[in-house]
Amino acid sequence: MNSFLPLRGFLSILSDYTALEAVLVVLDILIVATLLYIAFRFIRGTRASRIVAGLAVVVLVALVGRILRLDTLNWLLTHLTTLILVTIPVVFQQELRRGLERIGRTGLGLKSFKLSRRERGQVINELLKTVRTLKANNVGALIVVQRQTGLGTIAESGTRLDAALSTELLLNIFTPKAPLHDGAVVIQANRVLAAGVLLPLSEETFSYEHGTRHRAAMGITESSDAFVLVVSEERGCVSLAVDGVLHENLSAEELEERLQELMPSTN
Repeated sequence: MNSFLPLRGFLSILSDYTALEAVLVVLDILIVATLLYIAFRFIRGTRASRIVAGLAVVVLVALVGRILRLDTLNWLLTHLTTLILVTIPVVFQQELRRGLERIGRTGLGLKSFKLSRRERGQVINELLKTVRTLKANNVGALIVVQRQTGLGTIAESGTRLDAALSTELLLNIFTPKAPLHDGAVVIQANRVLAAGVLLPLSEETFSYEHGTRHRAAMGITESSDAFVLVVSEERGCVSLAVDGVLHENLSAEELEERLQELMPSTN
């Protein structure tokens, strides 16, 4: 019974409002919560995500102040919110640019490429075999796997292939001194869309151990929902970048587990 006390208290406060006012207050809360969730989803993994979390607290306090009609608190938060809204675009212009770019490319994520269960399993197996062979031979590679965000514009910077995905094809592409080895491969569903692709570099600060491949992997995952497999020829390790976060030195079992999680869902 005690678990319902906060809800009862909230409902008793709303009883002071007219029916229309109560509906508008609840609708206001739902809209703000949804907008904050969408904002956090697009910038999670960046330094701006903490600001959104703090902003959520400010908004929550503001809503409580509005419901309780605390005039002084409302006045203070109104002016504080104005200051925050002016400051955020200046301090976090890069994060905002990436978020807007992602929205523009995904159309809010309504389009996706899905595979059958069998095709999905084949793609995962081909990727695992490719990475295992490249690692054993100390050959570097950068493999981008498209999910919902379209990568057509990025792929145009390389050579379009639109070929069936296979371990043999990927190994030939990344063979040292091969024409297309110096760049990324973009995979769409079970097709190799393009090779020799130039990726945008991340503007975040990295340690000296991370080279251009890792910065490129981070760059594309900061502006899209793609994930990237990185094989380091210098260190002989395998990393995976997703949502602007780099997961380094993965074992074969860890990589397979992540691929099972990240590959587009089956029909």
